Amino acid sequence: MANDPVGPGDRAALVLFSGGQDSATCLAWALDRFDRVETLGFDYGQRHRVELDRRAALREGLTRIVPAWASRLGDDHTLALDALGQVSETALTRDAAIGYEASGLPNTFVPGRNIVFLTFAAALAYRRGLRHVVGGMCETDYSGYPDCRDDTIKALQVALNLGMERRFVLHTPLMWLDKAQTWGLAESLGGRPLVDLIVEESHTCYLGERGQRHPWGYGCGTCPACRLRADGYARFTAA
Repeated sequence: MANDPVGPGDRAALVLFSGGQDSATCLAWALDRFDRVETLGFDYGQRHRVELDRRAALREGLTRIVPAWASRLGDDHTLALDALGQVSETALTRDAAIGYEASGLPNTFVPGRNIVFLTFAAALAYRRGLRHVVGGMCETDYSGYPDCRDDTIKALQVALNLGMERRFVLHTPLMWLDKAQTWGLAESLGGRPLVDLIVEESHTCYLGERGQRHPWGYGCGTCPACRLRADGYARFTAA
């Protein structure tokens, strides 16, 4: 949603990095564009907390795939947002079957999650002197979450800039890509080694299942996140 940054003092970014496919692709995208990139993960009581455990291997793997990225990859941060899990009764934050609410939204929707994430990310970016914030929000292949929409991100950028008197730029490089195109973006950034790294090390499954290995990675294979990832990978490899 923003042009690439310019200027020697405008080359640092903070990536919302969960340890999933989308955030790993966004981290590669940022490392390809910025001189310094820091990462931020959130522990909010998610059932698939195993995703946070994948982050170190992904960060290390990225620096092996493209050696130039090693000097650009900066500090990693993790923030505990337990309150978000406490105020939400969703299938992502409690042991419940995944389904749909009366509103039509899936019960994996954690109200306010991306709004809270980006607000805390901007606060950290403020302290760290980082202007650019990168997130994997997407409204092409997604579950209908309203806080993944482009309009939401644009409105939040305005609010953050007004509320903090900064000129933050919120980048969403996956916003208009489907999952097959997201796999393709990873390949364009780091070749087949990056695709293989994301398959092997990232985690997307909502149930936190890492016992079964599929061609597209680990997961239960039936939750909405697994189905989206599997379908995208099949279309990507068939192209």
